[in-house]
Amino acid sequence: MVHAPTPERVARETSGLKTAIFAGGCFWGVEGVFSHVKGVTGAVSGYHGGTERQARYDLVTTGLTDHAEAVAVTYDPAQVRYDELVRIFFSVVADPTLRNRQGPDEGAQYRTALVPLDAEQRAVAAAYLDQMEASRLWDAPIVAAIEPYRAFYPAEDHHQDFAARNPGHGYVLRWDRPRIAALARLYPRLYRAASARD
Repeated sequence: MVHAPTPERVARETSGLKTAIFAGGCFWGVEGVFSHVKGVTGAVSGYHGGTERQARYDLVTTGLTDHAEAVAVTYDPAQVRYDELVRIFFSVVADPTLRNRQGPDEGAQYRTALVPLDAEQRAVAAAYLDQMEASRLWDAPIVAAIEPYRAFYPAEDHHQDFAARNPGHGYVLRWDRPRIAALARLYPRLYRAASARD
């Protein structure tokens, strides 16, 4: 995990709840981290892209459906800005130098992407990817992408809040709990112990 650089391009967002989509490996950990960020009011695991008919875990995990496992994060920009969420994402969730994989998970469905839902998010995302590349904090080129929004399909119920509901699961212990701990360590001002659904 890397303490990603402070964003130079600060999000200028209007008041009211916003939603952003993040894809970066297995959605259990992505959702688990964002649900512990102050200002996040909801985090839903799901599938970005592809078709509605194929938006099923058993099909998506084949890597042949054009979906990415992703999380739709709803947040209050008065408490946490989009640029701060992006920084958290690349600090503790996703390695931006890995193509089509994160941790033990490999395949196009585990690609790392920001999915902006408005022009401001798109500008912030593009500026931050450029900033990360210029920072040379990583030993390899930045391959994380910006994907245009196509469709988001919530995942099956048993995938929602998976890390919170299954704290003793081997995958959660090995991959997700360390990410949540890193969030608390690196960003104590933005960390909350209770998840968004508690």
